[in-house]
Amino acid sequence: MRERERCLFRLATQQHGVVAQRQLLELGFTEKAIKARLDACRLFAIHREVYAVGHSRLSRNGRRLAAVLAYGERALLSHRTAASLWGLARARRGPIDVTAPAGRQGLRRREGIWIHRGRLHADDRTEEGGIPVTTVARTLFDFAEVEPLPRLEQAWEEADRLKLLRVREMEQVCERGYGRRALKPIRRLLAAMEAPPEGRSPLEERFHAFCRDHRLPEPARNVHVLDREVDALWPDARLVAELDSWEHHSHRAAFERDRARDPQFLIAGYRTIRITSQRLDREAPRLAAEIRQLLKR
Repeated sequence: MRERERCLFRLATQQHGVVAQRQLLELGFTEKAIKARLDACRLFAIHREVYAVGHSRLSRNGRRLAAVLAYGERALLSHRTAASLWGLARARRGPIDVTAPAGRQGLRRREGIWIHRGRLHADDRTEEGGIPVTTVARTLFDFAEVEPLPRLEQAWEEADRLKLLRVREMEQVCERGYGRRALKPIRRLLAAMEAPPEGRSPLEERFHAFCRDHRLPEPARNVHVLDREVDALWPDARLVAELDSWEHHSHRAAFERDRARDPQFLIAGYRTIRITSQRLDREAPRLAAEIRQLLKR
């Protein structure tokens, strides 16, 4: 019994304080024992056959995982909620988006959950923060079907800035999504990127093309400064260039992390210039002149 309790404690710790009934049965709890725990307020029902352990005040990720567990082992966090988990869009109030494999019977709507039915390829599955979730590529594809183009573009640019956007993965999701509404906006965004080499951010490619066009010294790419990766570095001038795809960051934590490290670099003698896609588009000559001045100093 003690070992069973320890296993439950470890599982609940790993799963943001929530467990599914099927997991409790696998640990050796009987249905009678589960009911006794519910009566004793040691378990709290969140959804049908999904429980909080010890208390009912769940974190945001606890509520997200509980929603996924409510629809079985093959369900995934998806759409708007997955975009928020990945840091591509702001967390919004409202139902939690969950996708379950198409063809499953009994996928009833549950309070606080928006259930989507769809084909889930093995390559669409991953885990982030202990939560089963659609990959960034599949998340963007699904996001394109529930949000207008301006919000999709913001999420796309944020994925680019966070170095989560992979062109080939997006193309593969499109190949599997024949006939879906998301194809048109996603292919439009892919076409605008001009298919950069695999693994490269499209904004990185644009920036280095900008450097060549304006005859700026070629910086080192994706190198580490103070144990942190930066987008570009001119070592002799101790000048760091960071590429901000979306000026108004949707993900506050990422925004704060970026701003917190700028003074740390400055104390160590590195200056940072932040370059947005808008500046590359609209102020390229002025930006090039600024970088030349910084390199001379």
